[in-house]
Amino acid sequence: MRTIIVDDEKHSRDALQMMLERYCPQVSVQAVCCNGTDAITAIHELQPQLIFLDVEMPGMDGFQVLEACNHHDFVVIFITAYDQYALQAIHHSALDYLLKPIDIKELRDAVDKAGQQTSADRSEKVDNLLLFLQQHLYQDERLALPTMDGLRMVAAKNIIYCKSSGIQTKLHLHEPEKPVIVLRTLLEMEEWLSDKGFFRVHNSFLINLSFMDKYIKGDGGEIIMCDGYSVPVAREKKQDFLLRIERL
Repeated sequence: MRTIIVDDEKHSRDALQMMLERYCPQVSVQAVCCNGTDAITAIHELQPQLIFLDVEMPGMDGFQVLEACNHHDFVVIFITAYDQYALQAIHHSALDYLLKPIDIKELRDAVDKAGQQTSADRSEKVDNLLLFLQQHLYQDERLALPTMDGLRMVAAKNIIYCKSSGIQTKLHLHEPEKPVIVLRTLLEMEEWLSDKGFFRVHNSFLINLSFMDKYIKGDGGEIIMCDGYSVPVAREKKQDFLLRIERL
């Protein structure tokens, strides 16, 4: 099977390619891509029969790669860390996925199953996935948050960072909106936002990684957000934070 690997993590791409060469002789890797733009070009030019596609990539995620393709006559096997929203969509569409780090037996089983699918099966599953995403996951999720004056509807994508203020949290929003103080603790905000690209870098701060401008090294270090605000990184959070942003 003509195969393309799409993954932004080099060690993950290399490990998968090595396992395919060693354990899946029916697979011929035609291209290895590290981002969505290169993947779309390779898919159009090489017409693969099988694509290993990372869900979480910076710029353009795996789902957006599929949306950009003119045809879906290929088998998709997603490779991903655990993500409840991604897995919900994948399960709904009866598509296969492999959790990182990839298990050899699960890889072999997924490749064997891919070889048994008909052209109609392949296209239908991807089309079902994209329809499900449009209906359920790609809508701008908004949350009604209590304030002193009533309720405020806030979209996660508009929050730059959250700052704790006791039992309240101050939300700094993308311009031109002013900050909003909501009657929710930072822990409650973290529970809502942790799977939406946010990371708790300090007891008092939860940041949207999409709005991070740069990281400055230090004991814990500090993060400069897109609005110029400096957010401290707690010493005990530093390692997890650096591991997290390696994937951006």
